[in-house]
Amino acid sequence: MHQDRRRFLGAALALSLSAGTAPAKPRPTGSSNSAARPPETLVPNSDHDQTAILQQVLDEAASRKQPLALPPGRFRIRSLTLRPGTRLVGSHGLTVLAAVGGGPLLFAEDAPDLLLEGIILDGGGFPIDDVRGLGLISLKRSHSVQLRNIAVRASALNGIALDQCGGRISGCTVTDLGRAGIFSNDATGLDISGNTITDTSNNGIQVWRSQQGEDGTTITSNRIERIAAHAGGTGQNGNGINVYRAGNVLVTGNRIADCAYTAIRGNAASNIQMVANNCQRLGEVALYAEFGFQGALIANNVIDTAATGISVTNFNEGGRLAVVQGNLIRNLFRREHEPEDKRGDGIAVEADAVVAGNTIEGAPTTGILIGWGRHMREVTATGNLVRHARVGIGVTGDISAGAVMITGNMISGAKDGAIRALRGIVPYGPDLSLTRPESARVIIERNMGV
Repeated sequence: MHQDRRRFLGAALALSLSAGTAPAKPRPTGSSNSAARPPETLVPNSDHDQTAILQQVLDEAASRKQPLALPPGRFRIRSLTLRPGTRLVGSHGLTVLAAVGGGPLLFAEDAPDLLLEGIILDGGGFPIDDVRGLGLISLKRSHSVQLRNIAVRASALNGIALDQCGGRISGCTVTDLGRAGIFSNDATGLDISGNTITDTSNNGIQVWRSQQGEDGTTITSNRIERIAAHAGGTGQNGNGINVYRAGNVLVTGNRIADCAYTAIRGNAASNIQMVANNCQRLGEVALYAEFGFQGALIANNVIDTAATGISVTNFNEGGRLAVVQGNLIRNLFRREHEPEDKRGDGIAVEADAVVAGNTIEGAPTTGILIGWGRHMREVTATGNLVRHARVGIGVTGDISAGAVMITGNMISGAKDGAIRALRGIVPYGPDLSLTRPESARVIIERNMGV
């Protein structure tokens, strides 16, 4: 009988049972309420909690190293534990795992070689046990994970949460989240590509490490939109992509729009690359490299509408070494509602940086801002075009700042001068594109103001 039951369950799943086709059970003698009992087989679109039966067939499939194919329909569950080698496949867009209580809906720990594909996970906004996991899908210490073409929605916390995991998340749709769409901590070789993440409360994609160090995650070709900052803060939330302490992360080819703060924010993220991203309608800095990082490459991005285009900052915290090249930045604004942090700059850099070949149009404060007080060292700005800025290029006038070379730039329509020395954001002295600077640390040559 036990073997027959196993065969029946496997056949039922493989044949994609239609809703309501559970085999009739004989009514036990003397039972007045047996019709209200949950079915003993997996039935699509049942009103019963099917956690126990689905866990059983999932475990059996994993033990046999076989995929489990779920038919179309809605399956109400609480939480399933994924064993090593689990392969759970749904009928794309038609198989729904719906929460009937606290999650995570899918949980794994020390379970390598997982495959999840073609499933919709609906959290229903139910609370999640954040001691066990931080998302509707919560995986810990699992390598070679494959999440493909999954839809995750209505999670009280994150959509997909990975801790010390490696593998690939691709083609997934994640929406309506209480925290972030995808959260990775201490990755062990992770690719996040081709996903759509929308309408999250705090961040789109977060790649973090518990301590600063090598990470190597790649974040490519994702679409990220409508990211809020409901938890508040001054930049911890409201970002399309947030990279924290994670070194050597590549962020390229993403479409990011309508974020409360930043499209891509690297905090203490050394050797970060932000390349060929399209970023629109950002509430603060579009592309940010800040605090204790060493090395940032920010190139060939398009930025349209932000409070600042690109900021490479915090030399006082060890932030240094950057190339900012070939970016198109336009339609910047000042945040006049803020008491201090108003901005309106195209590109701002501080230390050991090359700013070359960028095009900036419409900067209400400064097209290119070099240094902040004494925090400036060894910056070159070459071959940039700045149009319609209040000040074309501003350079700190602090006598203790380091060397700067500004050559071969074209500045058009700068209201308060093409190149000016600054105290904070306030220009003073003559237009340095017309007058030789008095300081030997400043070289300004062959620039054109029109």
